Amino acid sequence: MKILYEDNHLLVVVKPVNVPVCEDESKDEDLLNMLKKYLKEKYNKPGNVYLGLVHRLDRPVSGVMVFAKTSKAASRLSEQIRLKEFKKEYHAIVIGKVDKGIYKDNLLKDKKTNITKVDKNGKESILEYELVKYVNNYSLVKINLKTGRSHQIRVQFSYHNHPLVGDNKYNKIEVKKIPVCLFANKLTFYHPITKEKLAFEESLPNYYPWNLF
Repeated sequence: MKILYEDNHLLVVVKPVNVPVCEDESKDEDLLNMLKKYLKEKYNKPGNVYLGLVHRLDRPVSGVMVFAKTSKAASRLSEQIRLKEFKKEYHAIVIGKVDKGIYKDNLLKDKKTNITKVDKNGKESILEYELVKYVNNYSLVKINLKTGRSHQIRVQFSYHNHPLVGDNKYNKIEVKKIPVCLFANKLTFYHPITKEKLAFEESLPNYYPWNLF
């Protein structure tokens, strides 16, 4: 667990692969509780530690996340998300050649199966993407997420016939026993107290197939 930034209001970290953000049915140790333990030990705090979860990443996805150390910070960050002032950039490796464009689809999540699909009754979901590099029938793409739906990037690229490499839930073209190739590399938002614009960026992973690029 890599910490990128910490002050009295915020904690910015790099979420590891295959760690749930918060407790799920697996009961595996989750990032939120790991960070609470870290704060409790670092500052020798008695009792429970507050840490606000304002956004999420899917369990198999790694990348930059911000947590709020006060309820005021959590509320203001959540408001930025609502006003679309909270910007998230991702990189993914998808099958096939893509160029650049926008995906607009309605997505609906089945809470029983935890599977999201394109459905006319779903919520509008928008992302922008552009090709960074193409190698061996794999495209490294940069993605700006305009809406934050469950499994959005994975579902939309799969629906448009470019599923993510390693995504065994939505990739029916190729099965690989590797983590899904989706990385939240950049987060931009305004500090909830000082109003300063903050941007945090992390290098892409250095293992296969990321290292092809």
